[in-house]
Amino acid sequence: MLEHIIMRAKSQGFNKFSISINYLGSMIEDYFEDGAKFEVDISYLKEESALGTAGSLSLLNLRNNHPIIITNGDVLTNINYLDLLDFHSNHSSSGTMAVQLHEIQNPYGVVEMKGVDIVSFKEKPVTRSYINAGVYAISPSSLTLLEPQQFCDMPTLFTRIKNHKGKVVAYPMHEQWLDVGRPEDLLKANNGNFFNVTGESE
Repeated sequence: MLEHIIMRAKSQGFNKFSISINYLGSMIEDYFEDGAKFEVDISYLKEESALGTAGSLSLLNLRNNHPIIITNGDVLTNINYLDLLDFHSNHSSSGTMAVQLHEIQNPYGVVEMKGVDIVSFKEKPVTRSYINAGVYAISPSSLTLLEPQQFCDMPTLFTRIKNHKGKVVAYPMHEQWLDVGRPEDLLKANNGNFFNVTGESE
């Protein structure tokens, strides 16, 4: 999955990557090394304890003021990272979160009531909502809101940005997306029937 993320980003012109590692991180480092065999530059953010997606960013040593892309390592998507960066810049955002429309169908007929009176029926209604897709664009100034070596997840960082009068926006993505946190989705990814190696949908 990490290789898929790196190769897709590389195809869009990205060549510098930092991978946050903690438990079994040496296996990742042994595989990717410095990135030369993938024709990219890879460094590592070594967490002494789990810091969360945002907390690990406190280990970054940024040398410029350009926005950065962050992605969870368990997310497969063919999102266009350059479009995300353009969206981030065009909205003068401090933090941009890619979101995906998610639908859940209730398997049952829903009864709407007022007290004990039946008002209406909805047969297997569909609930639609936007979910966090695990891909972000962040301006370096936002990283000053992180405490070194302190756990922080991305929703918490976004809340801090907003509380400090920064602008946070959602980037509605329409590309294919898969979170492999569920066993059935991991099986789909392992079977290779979601993306090919370059990240293009089959």
